[in-house]
Amino acid sequence: MTAIKLENLTVQFEQHFQLQEINWTIQPHQHWVVCGGNGSGKSALGAVLMGEGSVTSGRLNGLPKRIAIASFEAQAMLIEAERKKDDADLLDVIPEGTPVQEMLDETCENTALQRELIEAFNFGPLLTQGFRKLSSGESRKLMLIRALTSNPDLLILDEPFEGMDTASCEYLSGFLGRLSESTQMVFVLNRFGEIQSFTTHVAYMEDGRMTHQIERNDDEALAGLHQLLHLKTTDLQIPEADVSQRAPVLAPTDPLVRIRNGCVVYGDITIFKDLSWTIEPGQHWQLTGPNGSGKTCLLNLITGDHPQCYINDIFVFGMQRGNGESIWDVKQHLGYVSSALQWEYNVSVSVKNAIVSGFFDSIGIYQKYSDQQSQIADQWLALLGMQDRANQPFRLCNPTSVTLI
Repeated sequence: MTAIKLENLTVQFEQHFQLQEINWTIQPHQHWVVCGGNGSGKSALGAVLMGEGSVTSGRLNGLPKRIAIASFEAQAMLIEAERKKDDADLLDVIPEGTPVQEMLDETCENTALQRELIEAFNFGPLLTQGFRKLSSGESRKLMLIRALTSNPDLLILDEPFEGMDTASCEYLSGFLGRLSESTQMVFVLNRFGEIQSFTTHVAYMEDGRMTHQIERNDDEALAGLHQLLHLKTTDLQIPEADVSQRAPVLAPTDPLVRIRNGCVVYGDITIFKDLSWTIEPGQHWQLTGPNGSGKTCLLNLITGDHPQCYINDIFVFGMQRGNGESIWDVKQHLGYVSSALQWEYNVSVSVKNAIVSGFFDSIGIYQKYSDQQSQIADQWLALLGMQDRANQPFRLCNPTSVTLI
């Protein structure tokens, strides 16, 4: 095992981003955490270790032959590859996709470990399903199983705990601790609370540069990095809303949402049944449960994005579902952010236009927007630190870097 060395390395990604003059050495048996704000370059650094990007200067030496990654970008690439395998857009049919077991076997070099992970992640019932039927958390687990069972010499984990249920997070943390004795790892993390005890070093990225490198057991330096990251999320000024787009006022005595005896059934598989739920004005709810338990499915009944919403007794925003309301009547009262929504945002628009489309509850822009709406979008881009990516294609964005309004 040799050291991995990045010497004065500058790497260009498309036209929108550049890693600049990175000097970084990963010694054998070291495990690094790379942190930084959204758009700082931490995920791009992981991609460089996978051979992506165009090196314009400097050198990268010592990479092992077997490298595996689990990341949002790799997950999105799998989704895009599945899209290309069918004619769903032409046939008005959404196929289930490649069977899960087949996708797991594509990269598997350790069948015993695969069986262990399938059991630990409760993946057995999903093996015969198509990839497209997986929830976002389940597809995250699939990415991890593929990476972990490929017997890598270097494992890159970009937000490995994101979207995972509590039990799976606890198992994964313990498993990685054991794996650290034999496999070198690089983590890309947004939250310091997810730094694993076996990691040895922490690097900090800002504007495409690696500005800090410290030992993890240096408590004072680690606290300084935590404060530096925290400062990027304080004193944020939220842009003013476009008052012309405000939804009609709802009756104060009506619930926002009421579901009575709700159920979702696929053939002989019941996701949930006899579910009743009321959301009153002023209430704030949190949905929890294992991956695949039906959390997103339940929310899609409310948003109208689930085909079985019209066979359920659902009252939303002053309207009884199925009594002539349009999808736009409902969506004007909703703000919705999810990784699944971004993956399905399958149109060719810029980052700025993706934000502007939020004013119209649409995927893409099909009408003229006002100067005020353009200014508000610019203000959101500034708030997110993405002014220089306004004209970048939305589909090239890191999923953790983009917010739809």
